[in-house]
Amino acid sequence: MGFFTRTLRAALCGAVLATLAGGTALAADYTLNVNTALTTSDPLYKGLETFKAQVEARSQGRVAVRLFPGSQLGKDEDVLEQARAGAGNAVVVDGGRLAVFVKEFGILSGPYLADGYDGIRKVVTSPLFDGWAKQLHDKAQLQVLSFNWWQGERHLLTNKPIATPADLVGVRMRTPGAPVWTETVRAMGATPAPMGWADVYSALQTKVIDAVEAQDPAAYGSRLYEVTKYLTKTGHFELITGIVTSAGWFDKLPADLQAILKDEALKAGDIASRGTEASLGDIEKKMAAAGMVVSEVDKKPFVAATAGVYEKLGYTELKKEVDAILAK
Repeated sequence: MGFFTRTLRAALCGAVLATLAGGTALAADYTLNVNTALTTSDPLYKGLETFKAQVEARSQGRVAVRLFPGSQLGKDEDVLEQARAGAGNAVVVDGGRLAVFVKEFGILSGPYLADGYDGIRKVVTSPLFDGWAKQLHDKAQLQVLSFNWWQGERHLLTNKPIATPADLVGVRMRTPGAPVWTETVRAMGATPAPMGWADVYSALQTKVIDAVEAQDPAAYGSRLYEVTKYLTKTGHFELITGIVTSAGWFDKLPADLQAILKDEALKAGDIASRGTEASLGDIEKKMAAAGMVVSEVDKKPFVAATAGVYEKLGYTELKKEVDAILAK
C-alpha cells in the first residue's frame, strides 16, 4: 500500500471514529483521538479523562480529545502507523514498542531499572530522554506529549506457586513482543509467548498459555483472577508509558496548542500515576478476596537472572547513563 493511500485511509478513519466517539469533533479546529488498551476502570484512564478535560478547557474548544479505551482503534502498533501517516491519533504506549524506531526507548522496559514511579519519572523527564524523543520525532514522525504515565510494577500471574526463576522453566508466559520484554521473560526462566492483551484471558482459559506478567490494575480490570491462581510480586518491570501522537499532525498545530497538549499531558500523567500508586493495595485485596494467592517473593534471584538482559540487547553503556540519573 502506497504512502498516500495509507495517509488518506488513516485520516479518514480518524475523522470518522472521532465523530462517532464525541459527536462534537467537527466543531473543533483539531481533534486528537487517544487509543489505549486500558479499561475505563483503570486509574490511568482517569488521568486520560483529566487530560481531555483540561486540554479542551484551556484551548477553549479548539482541540477536542476523544478517548478510545479497550484498543477500539486497534493494536498499539497499528495506531502508531496511523500516526506516522499523519492522522491525529495517539496511543498510550510503552518504550519497548517504540524501540523499533529509536532503540534507546527500549531500556525503559528493562528489568529492575528503577524503583517505583519517583525513580522512573527522573529518567523520562531528563535531557537524556528529551534526546530520544527528538530522534523519534525526526526519524519516525512520532511526537511524545509526555512519558510519565506509570501503570505500576509488573508481577507474575500463574496457576502454580513461584518462588525462584527455576519454577518458571517450561511455563509459557504472555508478554508484549518487544525484545526487551521477551528476553527478560526468557531470562527469568519462562518461555515468552507474545500476543495482544485482548487475547490473554481466553488464552489462559484454554491453556494456550500458562501464565502472564502484568501490572495489578490491568490484571484486575481484565479479570485475570478468574483464570490464574497465584500473583507473585516480582516487580520485574516498571511499566512506564507515554502519550505518543503524529509528529506531522502536531507540527501543524499553533504553538500555543502544542504547549497546552504537552503541559497537560505531563500534569495528567502525574495525576494518573499517583492514582495508580494509591490503588494498588486495594486492587490486590480485591484479587485476594476473589481467590488469588497474593505473595511477596525474594526478588534477588530474579534480579540476578535478568541482569544480563541489558548487555545482550546492547544497552550496557546506556544503562550506566540511566543509573547516573537515578542516583541524583
